[in-house]
Amino acid sequence: MKLNNSGCLTGFVAGLSRIFLIMVWIARPANFTPVFGSWIIPCLGFLFLPFTTLMYLILYTPGVGLTGLDWVWLILAVVLDVGHVGFTAATNRDKIPQGVPGALPPEPPATS
Repeated sequence: MKLNNSGCLTGFVAGLSRIFLIMVWIARPANFTPVFGSWIIPCLGFLFLPFTTLMYLILYTPGVGLTGLDWVWLILAVVLDVGHVGFTAATNRDKIPQGVPGALPPEPPATS
């Protein structure tokens, strides 16, 4: 059995983009209005794609939008957000209790 001793540090690092997004939203709420227009998109971004939302906020130029290499950075942020979800799912796939639909069958014992 593999032990995971990372504890709270893993949760903190995983939530760092969400923490930073909330801090920016509290400190500079006027920056969110020209970029998103309402509070719904930032809330959905906070839940599903926090790093992408933060990167879009940083890269957006009022009246112009995103241009040139801004799209590359935004695509990289989407890949990081989706990759984080996929990595978390892959890490936790063997933690599903036996007998639950979708659980992997038990591995046969090793023979020498």
